[in-house]
Amino acid sequence: MIFKAVSEGRPYPDHGLQLREWAKIPPRPIRLDQLTTTKRELALDRLLAEDSTYFGDLFPHVVEYNGVFYLEDGLHRALRAALQQRTTIHVRVHPLS
Repeated sequence: MIFKAVSEGRPYPDHGLQLREWAKIPPRPIRLDQLTTTKRELALDRLLAEDSTYFGDLFPHVVEYNGVFYLEDGLHRALRAALQQRTTIHVRVHPLS
């Protein structure tokens, strides 16, 4: 199994973080099998695109809520890491109480 779980939607309250606030959070490594996705579907063309992170953050965004790490943004990057047989990925984690 690549991820801990696959879910649809965000089970946590809106955190209100914008890209600038995310950029201030230092990235840290986390195991892929600790992540719960917030999307069930992905676009194959985005997965295979070489420039998929060109306009966005290089690091996926994770919200830690009730002890669970939710992958809010970066599903394609995380899946690419798994396809490269990596077990960890560097992400920005925002703890939400």
